[in-house]
Amino acid sequence: MKKKETTQEYLTQTNANGGFWCLSTHSFVISGQSVATILGRLYYDNGGNSKWLATVVQLVGFPVLLPYYLFSIKSHTTTHRDDGKAASHRNRVLVYLALGVLVGGDCYLYSIGLLYLPVSTFSLICASQLAFNAFFSYFLNSQKLTPIILNSLLLLTISSTLLAFNNEEENFKKVTKGQYVTSFICTIGASAGYGLSLSLQQLAFSKVLKRKTFSEVMDMIIYVSLVASCVSVVGLFASGEWETLSSEMDSYKLGKVSYVMNLVWTAITWQVFNIGSTWLIFELSSLFSNAIGVLGLPVVPVLAVIIFHDKMNGLKVISMILAIWGFMSYVYQHYLDDKNLKKSLGIPTTGSSDSSEAEGSSGQKIQSSAS
Repeated sequence: MKKKETTQEYLTQTNANGGFWCLSTHSFVISGQSVATILGRLYYDNGGNSKWLATVVQLVGFPVLLPYYLFSIKSHTTTHRDDGKAASHRNRVLVYLALGVLVGGDCYLYSIGLLYLPVSTFSLICASQLAFNAFFSYFLNSQKLTPIILNSLLLLTISSTLLAFNNEEENFKKVTKGQYVTSFICTIGASAGYGLSLSLQQLAFSKVLKRKTFSEVMDMIIYVSLVASCVSVVGLFASGEWETLSSEMDSYKLGKVSYVMNLVWTAITWQVFNIGSTWLIFELSSLFSNAIGVLGLPVVPVLAVIIFHDKMNGLKVISMILAIWGFMSYVYQHYLDDKNLKKSLGIPTTGSSDSSEAEGSSGQKIQSSAS
């Protein structure tokens, strides 16, 4: 019975006073990711060449969250389940280390991908992270793959695969075919790594950390970012790229001030994205968090055409349409899940109630009685 009461409490609380925060987290994910990607492309286009520095700025912005964390932690109480004793310090450290190393490596792959790909192509390939997330969630989070979800995954897979046949490397910054393929593969790998990291975060919240509180979310963001930042800084110095940063800043086309401001705002916007993404994992699921990120898919290519004059050929347009179709399929499945869940809990819903039983996005069938 405890599970049913907890879910009902969350839905009631969300309907009562969580609308603004829910909207905020969605906007954090979409705007943070879109702006950060555009800034990353701007860095490369104006003389930036350090892949490890581009990785560092994705991660080191977490200290800006500390004042908010310290100021707000006392005002947030535990409103979610507590499945027993808090995780031991050893288990916490292992979780943060494992996720931090994975996120650090994943961000480096993204940096390589963005270096040689047009930003519109890069963002469309990144839509495949939802498919990877669903795959890993099936094994790690007991995510049920309904026909609608499978349709979504198929569309997203086809969308990304089409871009492998997109012959645009000749028209982009004199990039060789080898560099284009390398970036394409790294972006696919980064999307897979990101999908895995989201599923592992959800697994950590439910199986290891257990206590679903505001401090757990902030600890996850801060400590994972700290570990990932250390990994990227070590990579920056081990690769020797740090030695070229001074000359890179001097030769930056937009000037030294713009160089610094680009890096600073890239760091901040990635943390805005991080807050929204982690909170959605905490509240709902890793797959839903990823789906909201994919919702920003049309934003980046449009901005890329306006700012960087990327070419939107027919193959890209088809890829975008398939990706949006795949995303909408997932959203519809989530709508069915939410509608049936509210019905099983006796919460009034709008619209007809003749839809067939859907399986919950958390990976368990909707039941009217608690397990």
